[in-house]
Amino acid sequence: MRPHFLFLSFAMLATPVSAQQSMPMEHAGHGEHMMHGQHQAEAPMGRVFEHEHNGHMMGQVDGSGPREPGQSAFAAIQEIVNLLMADPDTDWDQVNIDALRGHLVDMDNVTLHADVKAEAIEGGARFTVTSPNPSVAGSITRMISAHAGTMDGVTGWRMTAIPLDTGTEMEFTGDAGDKAKIRALGFFGVMSFGMHHQGHHLALATGHNPHRH
Repeated sequence: MRPHFLFLSFAMLATPVSAQQSMPMEHAGHGEHMMHGQHQAEAPMGRVFEHEHNGHMMGQVDGSGPREPGQSAFAAIQEIVNLLMADPDTDWDQVNIDALRGHLVDMDNVTLHADVKAEAIEGGARFTVTSPNPSVAGSITRMISAHAGTMDGVTGWRMTAIPLDTGTEMEFTGDAGDKAKIRALGFFGVMSFGMHHQGHHLALATGHNPHRH
């Protein structure tokens, strides 16, 4: 055996097996990466962008791409836009995405920025919901009056809304057996009750006002 072959054999024996196995793969990957970079450099920019864009769209179609839209209000708008785009009967002259966005702002204001004081009353609870911020106070009034108008009487629960200068007072009552449930839900649980919100989003986006009574 020639001396340089002996040296190569001893070098391979001294190298861990895992490293020996990874060496060709790393080398191949490096070469492939270089070739990919070379092809990208040689290809017209439009073709590179088209390739990446088509790959991105394919990921959306087969479910392998990202799914999170990044923000809940944006996700709600995206959901409605997808429904409108898929419906051949959509009246685009009536579509009003800004109205939906305004409603989502109200939801955000009430959920994250309202001050809530709960008080036990016969059959349920009274919630005094206020804010020193006029913008948030307006959101409180719109959200509570709309919710009370929609859900009053559903499952036998009664809701009344009394506007205040800085918000709204809402009484939520039911049968004798419901008071513990109402008090446990609290204001935000009561506000989330019912699946009408999703229907309201679509109505608002299509030029209707489901909150007008």
